Amino acid sequence: MRGRDPHEPHRVTTPLELLFDLTFVIAYGTAASQLAHMLAAGHIGAGIGGFAFASFAIAWAWINFAWFASAYDVDDWGYRLLTMLQMVGVLILALGLPAMFASFEHEDINNRVMVLGYVIMRVPMVAQWVRAGRQDPRRRASSRIYILSIVVSQIVWCILVLFPIRIGTFFLLASVPLALELAGPLIAERKYGGTPWHPHHIAERYSLVVIIALGESIVGTMAALAAVIGPEGPGWSLEVAVLGLAGTALTFGMWWIYFVIPSGEMLAAYRERSFGWGYGHMLVFASIVAVGAGLHVAAFAIEHHNALSLPKTLLCTAVPLAIYTAMIFALYSAVTRSYDPSHKWMALGSAIPIVASVVMACASVGLAWCVAVLALSPWSMVVGYELVGHRHNERMIREAAEARRD
Repeated sequence: MRGRDPHEPHRVTTPLELLFDLTFVIAYGTAASQLAHMLAAGHIGAGIGGFAFASFAIAWAWINFAWFASAYDVDDWGYRLLTMLQMVGVLILALGLPAMFASFEHEDINNRVMVLGYVIMRVPMVAQWVRAGRQDPRRRASSRIYILSIVVSQIVWCILVLFPIRIGTFFLLASVPLALELAGPLIAERKYGGTPWHPHHIAERYSLVVIIALGESIVGTMAALAAVIGPEGPGWSLEVAVLGLAGTALTFGMWWIYFVIPSGEMLAAYRERSFGWGYGHMLVFASIVAVGAGLHVAAFAIEHHNALSLPKTLLCTAVPLAIYTAMIFALYSAVTRSYDPSHKWMALGSAIPIVASVVMACASVGLAWCVAVLALSPWSMVVGYELVGHRHNERMIREAAEARRD
């Protein structure tokens, strides 16, 4: 475990990494389901708070593994077994999500099982970093910083679950281990030489989790369709077709605009830009999953199992979609450090369908038609990119290639 070559040609995701990612399908699916149920029941604040905590824990555990694997994946028996133990931790975390979400309704947080799973995920990472520190002496200082931040933060998380704590107090106290978790990689990479992560590999790893998260939008679309054409639904109609097409088009448009970002090329030329890009993805993952949960809330509305009004039901999808769209622009800016005049028009074009769909919902237009208009939001960016924006993208990629040669 002496460090992978950061310029290794044709570096791709391994079968073990793909298997590891499957556990996060379960975790994100559980979080989306819990969020949808909380929102549909009218517990909006509790649902958002629980989802914020869950999505951070899920994303952060994945991010730590992904960057370590990009730098030190040796795929031997020890590495594989420790990865399996991390997968067990992910599943335990997912099992603890329902109790954690439910506790947000009663203001006394119950996250013991969730934190147990999280700690089980993180302890194997300590073992991995200890091994890396021993076998890669050039980067031993970086490994020690990672070890210190993980160990101290896990101790603090464990202390927090030992005592009954109100929700507000918990979030205040949780800022301490959260800051430790986030600061560790920043200090290790910026102050102590960093690790040999592979830019194109890490860009591919993030893109695969984006696809996993987009799966929740497909699930939400299917839930909405099942509510309409199921035994208790009104059956097939034009609105059913519109709803199915809109949900699929929304997901496809979100996928398209994400892959506009030239992440691999930019990170290969400007490694120092990785933190804004990498940390920003936590909000990207969460917003994508929340869009899927919002579509599931729409399914509850169709089944008349929803305490929300039509405008609030639509906002369950529209708000996370707006956040996702904003984050696409933010990620693009973070990794390219550039701005093109076409961006403001694409941003405006993506905002108009979101606002229009909410106005339609306030005017009591059918939910399917509101979702159809909402689905146009990412497509305005797609059209803008294909007509104009691609030129700016191509210029950024050329400049990155020149920077690498220099």
